[in-house]
Amino acid sequence: MNGQIIIVGLGAGDIDQLPLGVYRTLSSAAHVFLRTKEHPVVQELEREGMKYTSFDDIYEQNDQFEQVYEQIKNLLIAEAQNEEIVYAVPGHPLVAEKTVQLLLEEGPSNNITIKIGGGQSFIDALFTSVKADPIEGFQLLDGTDLHKNDLRSTQHLIIGQVYDAYVASDVKLTLMEKYPDNYEVVIVTAAGSNEENIKKVPLYELDRQVELNNLTSLYVPPMDKEQLKEFTVLRDIIAQLRGPNGCPWDKKQTHQSLKKYLIEESYELLEAIDEDDIDHMIEELGDVLLQVMLHSQIGEDEGMFSIDDVIENISEKMIRRHPHVFGDVQVSNEDDVVKNWNQIKSKEHGEVDQHDSITNHAGKGLPAIMRAYNLQKYAGKYGFDWKQAEETWKKVKEEIKEFEIEMKNGNKGDMLSEFGDLLFALINTARHLSIHPEEALERANQKFMRRFSYIEDQVVKSGGSFQDFTLEELDQFWNKAKIKGL
Repeated sequence: MNGQIIIVGLGAGDIDQLPLGVYRTLSSAAHVFLRTKEHPVVQELEREGMKYTSFDDIYEQNDQFEQVYEQIKNLLIAEAQNEEIVYAVPGHPLVAEKTVQLLLEEGPSNNITIKIGGGQSFIDALFTSVKADPIEGFQLLDGTDLHKNDLRSTQHLIIGQVYDAYVASDVKLTLMEKYPDNYEVVIVTAAGSNEENIKKVPLYELDRQVELNNLTSLYVPPMDKEQLKEFTVLRDIIAQLRGPNGCPWDKKQTHQSLKKYLIEESYELLEAIDEDDIDHMIEELGDVLLQVMLHSQIGEDEGMFSIDDVIENISEKMIRRHPHVFGDVQVSNEDDVVKNWNQIKSKEHGEVDQHDSITNHAGKGLPAIMRAYNLQKYAGKYGFDWKQAEETWKKVKEEIKEFEIEMKNGNKGDMLSEFGDLLFALINTARHLSIHPEEALERANQKFMRRFSYIEDQVVKSGGSFQDFTLEELDQFWNKAKIKGL
């Protein structure tokens, strides 16, 4: 004989809210199992003679809710092995009831039939209490497992299971990451019942309310003003800029026309990082993100791809290439991580064979210095590389001599070629010394700008112009800037 568990809901408040079928199930049952007895309906049914066993003591025995729910599920399955039992939960069985979901998942595999007997959800009563229309869009979230990224501040927000000050404190801190500290929220207890209690409080006072209990939910009204921190708001802005009534410049752009802006914004971000200027970094990261959003919107307008595809692709890649975080691979250090990354990347692109070419790994579109660096690094993986930096430096000296010869000959084409060889050799030396040539050159650029700015200041202070100074005099200003540490 297979067992059966009939699950019914106790509603959000008093016994008058119970559907007739649920009332009959509870009244006729020889014994009822309750997730919690702390509910007004239980007190009234107890007076009518209902016999029950509650699982309140399990909450006191465990620190984590997951452990509580798992233990309740196991006990119910054990009780129902060869008979029919009734299990009652607050509200509706299929609304914010983890134990019910566990029973639905594991009951059948244990030869237990799970039957949902109905009940009244607290959602209808709560919306009635706060006089809001859910058709405008709402979220129902668990106060014991609330995360900032789940919140949509432009929608009605209902947070359940805010039953004590500890949970309320966590909820408050999470909400404060998106809402003002004094934003008005509504604490609703026993919605729709004779014991209904509605209290409006500023968000910062949420965890100071002593009447919080297991019938308490929190209602957060939508914010009137669009929150510019929301990703969806940014997406809508870009869509409007490219839309029929949008900006003529934005509507005209293509993937090709935007290429130069992506390069410029990326270098401006690098400059902000070098300056360690947080405000500047925020601005420049936004400009880089703008380029990503524009390219994605163009892709969506053309019916080719959207920002969703971009996010999905990078998310899959990060999970796939970090098996030590999202899988069961063990790593000891950073070198292991890099090794795994390269191995996974090789499998993704196919192992190098006789038909492969270094041109597939050159980094198309990169500036020449960065491309040279990547080419050398790729060749080095296959043994085509100097062993020591000293050897690369000999090559630099050799290239300097060859360039000097071409300078004397005066052939511009040959000079161009030899100067390129010299740069390539210098980049190779930098790579062997773990110096990124792009970073080194940019540091030199910044140094030059600081010192030349000092020269400009001195010329302005003199009341004259650059033409009034000889190269030797200007060079003296340069040396002074150098002495000042500029």
